[in-house]
Amino acid sequence: MEKTSATRTDLSKYDNSWYKPGGLVKRLAWYLVGRLTVNTYLPFPVSVKVLVLRVFGAKIGKSVMIKPKVNIKYPWFLTIGENAWIGENVWIDNLTYVTIGANSCLSQGALLLTGNHNYKTSTFDLRVDPIVLEDGVWIGAKAVVCPGVHCGSHAMLTVNSVATKNLSAYGIYSGNPAQFSRKRKTGREN
Repeated sequence: MEKTSATRTDLSKYDNSWYKPGGLVKRLAWYLVGRLTVNTYLPFPVSVKVLVLRVFGAKIGKSVMIKPKVNIKYPWFLTIGENAWIGENVWIDNLTYVTIGANSCLSQGALLLTGNHNYKTSTFDLRVDPIVLEDGVWIGAKAVVCPGVHCGSHAMLTVNSVATKNLSAYGIYSGNPAQFSRKRKTGREN
């Protein structure tokens, strides 16, 4: 039998006490208010959703579209530029900062994931890394953007793809893990 030097996970030693995303009252208030106004199918106007998110610290530009049932972990770690669209059932799991540029689109069921665990340590330590989507980025339906990924201007991640590394400006990426497919043409080139 071959011996391995692999790390053995011991979750009894897991400790994320260093992670302080906000006070307990603030997080509980967001959980309740967010579930009633943003993460719901109740037909609240977008202006109400934007107001609620701003009250909880999100920085949101003009003319942002937020569809029903959007799940945002902590709005105080969120910046959304003008004219951005956030589709139905999008999950912004922002344990740290997420920046969504102007005119960007997150299609239905997209997931922005800022947290993960370090499988190389026995304690399975929590790791958090910010996500940046520059202006004009399109994240396709049910696509996943992993922690620390930076999507360049007008990059595109196709349906059901997983971005584990940075996406270049105007690049179209697909697959799991996402690979460069081709350059995205501008509207005048089509």
